[in-house]
Amino acid sequence: MVLRAYMARMDGQDPEKALELVEPGFRFLIALPGGERSGTSREEFAAYIAGRQAVDRTHDIRRFAVDGDVETAYGFVVEKGVTTGAFLSAARISPAGLMARYQSFFTTDFDLVDRP
Repeated sequence: MVLRAYMARMDGQDPEKALELVEPGFRFLIALPGGERSGTSREEFAAYIAGRQAVDRTHDIRRFAVDGDVETAYGFVVEKGVTTGAFLSAARISPAGLMARYQSFFTTDFDLVDRP
């Protein structure tokens, strides 16, 4: 379950460790209320990680599924103990067991599953 490991690393003290879980030709789209970030390489994703604000943030995964080479996760983003919104993320996993593509949507306006 690479997607769970990825989120745990992104939430950790050294989010750059998440780069160990992505393919060199990693493609990603992250849609946030303020706009989208996308890229077509591990290096572009590294730049995205470097530009994130350092905050006390965790991804509280409430639903998770695997179907072949695709993993999905739904949950809530919690910053400093306060739930700020919900996310729905999916990743395609390569034969090497790394994330080849990643798509994530975050909203502060709608919850698919009731908040805890």
